[in-house]
Parts: sequence; C-alpha cells; structure tokens
Amino acid sequence: MVRFRVETISLDGQLAVKEEESFLNSVIEYFRSARADIVIPATTNAIFRTYPKGAVAAPYGTYIIDLTQDEETLFSNLSSSHRRKVRLANKAGVKIRSGLEDIETAYKLVRETFKRSLIPFMGYAAFKRIVEGLGEQVKILIAEHQSKVQGCVFIPFSDYSAYYVYGGSIPDPVAGAMNLIHWEAIRTFHHLGVKRYDFCGVRINPKKGSKQEGLKFFKERFGPRLIQGFMWKYSLNSLKSAVYSLGIRLLRGGDIVDAERRKLTSQ
Repeated sequence: MVRFRVETISLDGQLAVKEEESFLNSVIEYFRSARADIVIPATTNAIFRTYPKGAVAAPYGTYIIDLTQDEETLFSNLSSSHRRKVRLANKAGVKIRSGLEDIETAYKLVRETFKRSLIPFMGYAAFKRIVEGLGEQVKILIAEHQSKVQGCVFIPFSDYSAYYVYGGSIPDPVAGAMNLIHWEAIRTFHHLGVKRYDFCGVRINPKKGSKQEGLKFFKERFGPRLIQGFMWKYSLNSLKSAVYSLGIRLLRGGDIVDAERRKLTSQ
C-alpha cells in the first residue's frame, strides 16, 4: 500500500494544475512498475489540487495559517471569541509546556479522545517510534491547569509547514485551554521561522450540527485560509484493491474518500 504524507510541493515556482496532473500520472506509473497494489487515501494534511487519471476522488480541504505575518497580525486574525478564550485561559492560570518527555501523557490523551469518538488509534510503541523518528522535527505541547493536564497537540514540522496531526483533551477541559494551546503552537512555529500552520483537514460542507461542523468552526476561527482540493485513491491491483475496499468497509464503513463520495450522492 502507498500513502502520501504531503501533497505535491513545487520546489521551483508554481506548477500549473495540468502539470501537476501529469506529474501524478507519472507517479502512478512509477508505483505500478514497483508492483504496488493500491494507493490509499493520503493523510488529511495532504490536499491535492488534482488527481491522476483513473483515481477515485472526493472534494476535501484544509485550513492553513500564513506564519510569515507578524505576531500582532496573527493574533488579530483570531475571531473575537477565540481571542477572548485565549485571554480567559491565561487569566485562569492555564500553562502550556513543550517537551518530548510528555510522549506517554500525550499518547493517552489522544487515544482517549479517539476512543470517545469510537475511532481506533495505534499502540503506544508505534506512536513512540513516530515521535522518536521525527527527532527535533516534532513538538508536543501540553496544556495544564492547577497540575491537571487539560489537553495536548502533536505537531511535526519542517521549514515549510507545521502540521497539527493529533490532538487530545480531557472530557471537560478548562474554558479556553485548547484555544490557548493552539495559539501558543502558532507563536512557537512563527518564532522558529516555519512558514505555515496546517490544521490538517476539514470536510467541505459538513452536516449541520455534526462534530465535523464543530471542528470546522473551531479551526476557521483562528483566521486561516481555506484550501480546497481533493483526497483520492488508486487501484493498481484489482484483486488486492478489492480486498482492501471490503476490509475497510467492514472495519469502518469505508475510508475517507468513500465517506465524502457518499455525502455527495446524498445531497
């Protein structure tokens, strides 16, 4: 199985959409020659402007903050409610700390948050391998109030972008704690010279009142730009791709591309 961790990134100028499609067609041919069986949907930070011919695709998006702006502008771009909650959390004494010594604490928070949404999460050993493999290119931030952990974020980064890959919280965190932890992450990466803060995925036109809509509102109130594009998958071996499709349907009702395509047909 092949899985993209980032979208197409042009290192020398801007690719036209047709050029990107041609590039992705060539990528597919490379993996075909390497005897790969299937390209499964990318991680949710990888939003492609287009997709290769023959792919199964669905609209998807992500929110990105331009960190090259000054800190005052970044804060003013937050919605008034988010600015108020950041100040409220600061006034209440919520503290943000950063360090890889909090791997286990972060893992437990993320796992329990996923569990509340009935979503499986990897084992601790696998999570630890990811953190240790990233080395200095990952930040784990913890929000704490009166010695009680409130929430966390797990953010790999490069000079190009920081990616909010995982986050977790206790069931009822102190008001503004999660707003503050993201604001401190934004400040941290801004001062490190990282160019973008990527909230890693947002559904286009989520169902009214759904959890996905709530997440969309939370992210967009940090003042990011919405990037719309596509998630896609590609069958390279019809039999093994069919096995994958059946397995993911039985396990989760389908993958993210399946879910978004069903939503389109029901509208």
